[in-house]
Amino acid sequence: MTDKIMTADDVAARLASGMTIGIGGWGSRRKPMALVRALLRSPLTDLTIVSCGGPDVGLLAAAGKIRRLVMPFVTLDSVPLEPHFRAARERGAFALTELDEAMFMWGLTAAGQRLPFLPVRAGPGSDVLRVNPHIRTVTSPYADGEELAAVPALRLDAALVHLNRADARGNGQYLGPDPYFDDLFCEAADAAYVSCERIVAGAELGRAGCPQTLLVSRMFVSGVVEAPHGAHFTSCAPDYGRDEAFQRAYVRAAADPDAWAAFVKRFLSGDEDDYRAAVAAFAEGTTGGTAKETPGKTAKESTGKTTGKTAGERS
Repeated sequence: MTDKIMTADDVAARLASGMTIGIGGWGSRRKPMALVRALLRSPLTDLTIVSCGGPDVGLLAAAGKIRRLVMPFVTLDSVPLEPHFRAARERGAFALTELDEAMFMWGLTAAGQRLPFLPVRAGPGSDVLRVNPHIRTVTSPYADGEELAAVPALRLDAALVHLNRADARGNGQYLGPDPYFDDLFCEAADAAYVSCERIVAGAELGRAGCPQTLLVSRMFVSGVVEAPHGAHFTSCAPDYGRDEAFQRAYVRAAADPDAWAAFVKRFLSGDEDDYRAAVAAFAEGTTGGTAKETPGKTAKESTGKTTGKTAGERS
């Protein structure tokens, strides 16, 4: 048996500036946030990020670590547009390759199958080909003669995904409603790293769910990280839902440079243990009968002097 257990910082240490890194999950759902926070603590920069983006893209954009982003969308789900992504795009902070979701999926599929491209119907007749002039078209060699988009493979140097369970050898299991593209990210990468809520014995994976939930095979995985609540503040169903109060605080802080600096100091300046402790304190403040705080501000500053409303009520 090969034990692939490592820490989030071990994963970041295996990566290098300039790499193309795929990040699994979907919007603000089951993102490998513990691994993303490890990237934030690292000196890595000049990255090409491939993602169905959420706060992973936002945090890396805010830290200035992205050179190019390849994506079909960037959203926080309950908040339509990720604020740091929007601000970075408005100031032209990185290059962008925007693909239709089907093109994105087949680009990962082509990479996983080690093909140079795959033909898809998505794209022709839309502006996707206009804004991506490097994407060529091909004509079917059969009687139909249909013109199709030749979507280039999205080859990755590394993939980061978060799953509900994994064993020490790298077999990964999702227990929620959707696999997203996590298996495709792992297959498209030279090295894939899986964080999970809990590392269990291999036999326990079979008892926890049907065979279809065993999404990621150990043959594609280089390292496994046990990271309880490692998707926070995104959801990781059925283990937990999205932390909407924290996400609202994140969005509010992103709107103001001073508030964002305070957010970073409070939540992102330490290691993962520090992050969990800060989140626990934040949660206590939102549920313990006191005013809901904006990270980095006192309750009085968050609620104001005259409204009498909590920060959550104003959102």
